[in-house]
Amino acid sequence: MAAITAAMVKELREKTGAGMMDCKKALAETDGNMDEAIEELRKKGQAKADKKADRIAAEGLCKIASDGDKKAVVVEVNSETDFVAKNEKFRAYVSDVANQALASDSEDIEAFMEEAWIKDSSKTVKEALVDQIAVIGEKLTIRRFKKVTATDGLLSTYTHGEGRIGVIVSAKTDVVNDEVKEALNNISMQIAAMNPKYVSQDEISQEYIDHEKEILLAQIMNDPKESKKPEKVIQGIVTGRVNKEMKEICLLDQVYVKAEDGKQSVGKYLEQVSKSVGGTLSIAGFVRFETGEGIEKKEDDFAAEVAAQLGS
Repeated sequence: MAAITAAMVKELREKTGAGMMDCKKALAETDGNMDEAIEELRKKGQAKADKKADRIAAEGLCKIASDGDKKAVVVEVNSETDFVAKNEKFRAYVSDVANQALASDSEDIEAFMEEAWIKDSSKTVKEALVDQIAVIGEKLTIRRFKKVTATDGLLSTYTHGEGRIGVIVSAKTDVVNDEVKEALNNISMQIAAMNPKYVSQDEISQEYIDHEKEILLAQIMNDPKESKKPEKVIQGIVTGRVNKEMKEICLLDQVYVKAEDGKQSVGKYLEQVSKSVGGTLSIAGFVRFETGEGIEKKEDDFAAEVAAQLGS
């Protein structure tokens, strides 16, 4: 019988996504023949995930797990279809992933995937994922996670659209009561709805601002009418547009969505709450995950597909 090496087991795992012990057993049963071992795993359904490797998983679920209001994590687990994202078995699995991430010491997704699975320590997180793919029948991906810990205040969490968006807000405050918690929940909903990139303009680098100015200036110079305006006027237009953009992407400068006058900024709203509770309330940071953001979804052209099948 051929000697089964660790390198052979590793190669088979990478090709099939099956568990380590399953790969070792399949290689032993096929006398180390890689192709036959792959077929053996496929016959047993343990390499089912391999057939789905080229599919795009852009649907799914964002899930938050927390330990009181001092520690929380948000995870994103993707599926191929929205139908599976609503499946209770899938949702329960994502909850398990979130609980795993909350207890994890891993700093990145690669290390996280090699951890012992919280519900079965004989498997890794990656192996448990492969099992779920075999059960659910779609490509699934644990895409990312982010853990947040409050040091000088508390955390507020919010999930929108049954898991479409997950938000964690970290706040600094010397007063913790129902009014403060309600205010932070409002801020969480603001972040979910308005998608700011920064807390304040202090976080934006001068390099980013200069880059935006270059783009805006190029747009003006390519406009037959605006390009003919005096240099001073053009610079004023660029500055005005950059300032407008900064207010749209900075949380504290955004118009508060519940503002009664339709004008109050988030920053002014926080000042109002601070005064009301007799303390200081500020936003230290936030995390916002939206399912599938940044993933290029495959668009099926049904007409082209039919034409190709007909040979036209």
